[in-house]
Amino acid sequence: MSERLRARVEARAGELVALCRALVQIPSENPPGRDYLPVCELVGERLRKRGFEVHYLRAEGALADSDVFPRWNMVARFESGRPGPTVHFNSHVDVVAPGERWSFDPYGAELVDGRIYGRGTCDMKGGLASSVAAVEALLDEGLVRTGAVEVSATADEESGGYAGVAWLAERGWFDPNRVDHVVIPEPFNRDLVCLGHRGVWWAEIETLGHIAHGSMPFQGDCAVRHMAAVIEAFERELWPLLAARRTAVPVIPEGARHATCNLAAIHGGLPERLDGLPTPLVPDRCRLTVDRRYLTEESREAVAQEVENLLERLRADREGFDYRLRELMHVPPTANVETAPTPRAFARAILEVEGKEARFVASPGTYDQKHVHHLGGVTDCVAYGPGHLHLAHQPDEYVEVRDLANAAAVMALATHDLLGGAS
Repeated sequence: MSERLRARVEARAGELVALCRALVQIPSENPPGRDYLPVCELVGERLRKRGFEVHYLRAEGALADSDVFPRWNMVARFESGRPGPTVHFNSHVDVVAPGERWSFDPYGAELVDGRIYGRGTCDMKGGLASSVAAVEALLDEGLVRTGAVEVSATADEESGGYAGVAWLAERGWFDPNRVDHVVIPEPFNRDLVCLGHRGVWWAEIETLGHIAHGSMPFQGDCAVRHMAAVIEAFERELWPLLAARRTAVPVIPEGARHATCNLAAIHGGLPERLDGLPTPLVPDRCRLTVDRRYLTEESREAVAQEVENLLERLRADREGFDYRLRELMHVPPTANVETAPTPRAFARAILEVEGKEARFVASPGTYDQKHVHHLGGVTDCVAYGPGHLHLAHQPDEYVEVRDLANAAAVMALATHDLLGGAS
């Protein structure tokens, strides 16, 4: 069976490459969230021709959805006609902006020396293409004999997934009564199976001052200087504590096994964009966005309390210091277990295709597994797909053609296993 499926994938490798390139050539950038529907239709209409029931679903009313930039999702389902489990492949259609310093057209999908270059090649339109190739190989061999397979293309993962997988999960599309196993083809290379991710706590710290004329700062109280004291306290107190904490979960890369905190944005004083010269004012407000990634061994409450305690010490020790602390977003750590059916199936398939033992890992950042698990209720979920994680969001992002084909073969074998494995 392994040889048949691998041969089928190899025979259609040209179609797989063409699909990946066609997907990358659609500039579905987020923000603002453009061209989602063309990506969904490219995949959906292809699957409809193979007998899938296809649904196009706009997340009306969801965060960032608008008539100018509607948040479209696609869910396609193929029923065998016999009872059995459902295996669902979920990929996001949005990509981040290309940025500068590219050697290739970011949306040209150029094929050079066995690599396809372009924004979204590895994160994650290559994975979407491989998942389509995998289910098509199973259908070509007549191997979807029990249960069902699904493929979805969803919105806004790069900005939290709230108009994509979260919106679908809230409406029952990831209910355990209709979906048993979920595979998210994020780029974890050829032998890594990702079981989950660290937690995230985003917060905004606002320091408060007193406005005054800039030529007489002694008559005011500078909120930016108070924020400088906050950052200095982070340097002195918080970051050494985080560096000393290390999880037992196999998060990659190694540095992400420690608790981390990133200062994502800061602004104080006058508006950032001015047509003329600024006016001389002492800033009475300064805001800092904190991106805290926390470990399974930590808790949301402890993470928030640690920051609040630091700010309270500053209030007690620093003259005039006052602040507001506001949580912006929270996602708990999410993880499958190695012994669950989907991790086991992918480990067996990787050994068969790659000739090496799979490595179980966890992701440094979150992805849509959080919504599949916490909103949908499906816990048997993994991330596995072609491409290297370190290339995501980088200039000259690429995916190797060989990785696309091997990933498709692994997905096909694992899906056949999860559907019952009847030859």
